[in-house]
Amino acid sequence: MQDGFLNVNVIDSLTNRPIKDATINVYGMDENQNSTGTIYSNLQTDESGQVLDLALEAPDVSYSLDPTSTVKPYSEYVVEAIVEGYESLIIKGTQILPIVKALQGIPMTPQSNRGNSHSRQTEITYDIPKHTLWGTYPPKIPESSLKPLPPPTGFVVLDEPVVPEFIVVHDGLPENTGAQNFWVSYKDYIKNVASSEIYSTWPDQTIYANVVAIISFTLNRVFTEWYRNKGYSFTITSSTAYDHKYIHNRNVFDEISVIVDDVFNNFIRRPPTARQPLLSQYCDGQKSQCPDQMTQWGSKDLGDKGYDYQGILKYFYGDEIVFATANVVSGVPVSFPGFTLQKGSNSKYVKTIQNQLNAISKSYPAIPRVNEDGVFSSDTENAVKTFQKIFNLPQTGVVDFKTWYEISRLYVATTKIASLNPKI
Repeated sequence: MQDGFLNVNVIDSLTNRPIKDATINVYGMDENQNSTGTIYSNLQTDESGQVLDLALEAPDVSYSLDPTSTVKPYSEYVVEAIVEGYESLIIKGTQILPIVKALQGIPMTPQSNRGNSHSRQTEITYDIPKHTLWGTYPPKIPESSLKPLPPPTGFVVLDEPVVPEFIVVHDGLPENTGAQNFWVSYKDYIKNVASSEIYSTWPDQTIYANVVAIISFTLNRVFTEWYRNKGYSFTITSSTAYDHKYIHNRNVFDEISVIVDDVFNNFIRRPPTARQPLLSQYCDGQKSQCPDQMTQWGSKDLGDKGYDYQGILKYFYGDEIVFATANVVSGVPVSFPGFTLQKGSNSKYVKTIQNQLNAISKSYPAIPRVNEDGVFSSDTENAVKTFQKIFNLPQTGVVDFKTWYEISRLYVATTKIASLNPKI
């Protein structure tokens, strides 16, 4: 056995603001999702709504690196959050891999929001199913990787792919009208899918390759309005037979989260199509096969051999594919200026970041307030580092691409300037 690590992050589901002094309990769990005893009890979240770096036992890392292993490569735990005035929330099945860090979000629902009495504590339970590489899920039904675009009278109105603010996930088969639709922020969706479909113990370049494939597939569904043009009211499904596996309220992994933040607007195209992201289908390569598509275990093998992510993707999808970026990110107040901001920088973009950090600090008081003067001082650098620590980014004190957009995301979320009914 080896230790893995867990961060718990508790927020108000309506305001996206952190909840301080929430009680966190962590229990062991057997194969039948029954509790096997208390591991941690009565932990209290800090002013950023977090409990950090809990060590939890997990199987040896070798099991997650071997496609023929018959030992489940991760451990599962029950995470419980209790806050006065909120419905208690229980996550059954938080997945812990060895060596790496799991990030478990806990969105708490005020009791009054469901008409409950504040004097009566109620609870919500989420049962997290198995990881797709371990469990049994239907294989992807092959389809054309390039889609005919609808006429101008259809839903597609953009000349180029745009990263959306939200993905609407239909939690079931397309025709299942009883399945729930979840509005999920775009980056959270990509992180969730990648954490559900690959192991974060794999080589970094393998993770990059799989993340870019997931992004390209997703942006194809967004750009072509594939389901909306069939009369549905969602962007994508959670069925592995049609799309990706999205698991609502599962934990994600830090290593995957950082990579998604780095490349979330990157995708691949296949000429001669000029605009459309490639519908980059894939399979695990062990339980199912998919000729001319990427296999997840095959990508891991190439990563072990030293291939970079572009080489991995070209190996599976062909040397003719090209790499592109979506330059416009919807829902963001100000786009990334194209250059990093660091100590000594002086511009209107520094002032934008200072303004947004000060707004975020009203919800996350651990972030120190700074002068909004456009000068990237030591105080601004410290505020950036604190933000990066809270939101699992490398603590460089530099505002690069991924830090800029994570600050923008939190600014939108905590100040509620995003519409309550966003449109894809």
